[in-house]
Amino acid sequence: MMDQMWARVGSQLIARVSGPLKFRLVIQPAMACILAIRAGIADAKADKPPYFWAILWNSHHRKIMLQSGWKSIGKVFILAIVLDVVYQIIVLHFVYPGETVIVALVLAIVPYLIVRGPTNRIARAFKSSGSTRPTPARPLGGVR
Repeated sequence: MMDQMWARVGSQLIARVSGPLKFRLVIQPAMACILAIRAGIADAKADKPPYFWAILWNSHHRKIMLQSGWKSIGKVFILAIVLDVVYQIIVLHFVYPGETVIVALVLAIVPYLIVRGPTNRIARAFKSSGSTRPTPARPLGGVR
């Protein structure tokens, strides 16, 4: 029974790649990445630790960081759920909530978690290397 269920889930998840509304498989992760980049840069400016690492290991700030992450990615996650429900109604004529959550996690949350921390690290590297740059030289010749 469980094997049949997982086989159905796997085949239906794979079928989403070629079915209607397949544009969301590119648009939603791209939006999640854009939001993660914005949040990662803001984290670097505020000298916050990398997001996913801090959620896992910093219990003091976990609640605040989860709220911040949800505030940033929540709308994309909800949109992923709505679009997957629409897909299921069009194609399957039935809604499987478990599949909907899996798709929303993969399309919104996973790219966000993957991109936000490295963006923070890269922005910090640019921030620290930018402070040691010499000021630009004045152009040669007199300016009237």
